[in-house]
Amino acid sequence: MSCELAQTRLHAYLDGELDAAGSADFNQHLRTCPVCAAALGEQETLRGVLQHSRLYSRAPAGLKLRIAENLPGPRAAKSAALFSWRWLAVAAALLLAAFLGWRQATTNNQRNYPEAAMVAAVDAHLRSMQPGHLVDVQSTDQHTVKPWFDGKLDFAPPVRDFASNDFPLLGGRLDVIEGRTVAALVYGRRKHFINVFVEKAAPDASWNGSGEAQGYHWTAWSKAGFTFCAVSDVSAADLEQLKQLFVQE
Repeated sequence: MSCELAQTRLHAYLDGELDAAGSADFNQHLRTCPVCAAALGEQETLRGVLQHSRLYSRAPAGLKLRIAENLPGPRAAKSAALFSWRWLAVAAALLLAAFLGWRQATTNNQRNYPEAAMVAAVDAHLRSMQPGHLVDVQSTDQHTVKPWFDGKLDFAPPVRDFASNDFPLLGGRLDVIEGRTVAALVYGRRKHFINVFVEKAAPDASWNGSGEAQGYHWTAWSKAGFTFCAVSDVSAADLEQLKQLFVQE
């Protein structure tokens, strides 16, 4: 089973090279095409793994020069080039090893890279900031937003409105994190938007912790058989406050 768009548009979408209309069209396509959704999840996971793999270390700036100075004259340039190529070969081998390890983890359906999940969540938050994609159902009423997910997911996400705590519910949508369809609840906070991604808690792993990626804060937690990940450009303290509101419910 294949999809032509997985070959022609997926990488441009992942790298942010599509215009707003093209990105919106592909977002709509992702909701109905499991092939592209799975391929996008794999690419996001691979990018996260490579970002955290530390495949190389930089040699001292003067190392190449010192080696060249100790070589016989005509051979210096040739040997320095050979030295560079050998380093490139080593880096390529390490990159291949990391890729094969990631493929093995994917094949075994293991979630060994929670950092990659957070990178994917931040990417999903950034996509949602494009015009027309923030919410699929726009409402401040939790009794309107929660039923909207019926039949679209194999679980009912817990939906709460925290307007009295200055975190008003704005709506919800479906999104994709590492190839998995999740619920995205959207909250406001002093003219900023917060995405709270919700999915069933996996039996082998869950999202936990907090941090920063691409200039955005995230915090993750688990409760009552669900995992949550909140992402926004608000302060880490604001995200922690929203997390506590969910935990205390």
